[in-house]
Amino acid sequence: MRAGYELLAERGFEGLRTREIAARVGINIATLHYYFPTKEKLVRGVVGYAMGRFRGTLVTGAPPGEQLRAHFAGLRRLAREEPDLFVVMSELALRARRDRAIASIVREMDKTWQATLAGLLKRAKRDGAVTRAIDPDELAGLIVATLKGTFMLPAEARGPRQIEARLRALEDLIA
Repeated sequence: MRAGYELLAERGFEGLRTREIAARVGINIATLHYYFPTKEKLVRGVVGYAMGRFRGTLVTGAPPGEQLRAHFAGLRRLAREEPDLFVVMSELALRARRDRAIASIVREMDKTWQATLAGLLKRAKRDGAVTRAIDPDELAGLIVATLKGTFMLPAEARGPRQIEARLRALEDLIA
């Protein structure tokens, strides 16, 4: 999955070739096809890997407001340390416009991401860590849309500083 992720970041969907993935990890193509019989299954694996990077920004066991701050701090860290993650997410979003199977995967990913954020925002709202005037479901949608929009910008407009500024603006809106 990581090799597919790296190739997707380097070359986009057009450069995502199963033979190259197999060669990169040192297995034969038949073995790769055994585990990922279709490109859709491979893409699901790559999405799972990418979403794992985002899930790593979520902490448990802390008060909801602290969890929310940690999530935003984690997103900023990912923007600095793993910019390829944003490239991969952009490639997925672009391909989803033309490919029904990828669109389905992206919809599932967005739904899960938004539900996770909405749950966190609801807990933070009950705890008084965010303004009471927000609708957690709508705000979660805004956060997802803002970040997805950021993924789609040209590379020079989605650097760590730009992502940092957008995330800070979202945090200010929430607080």
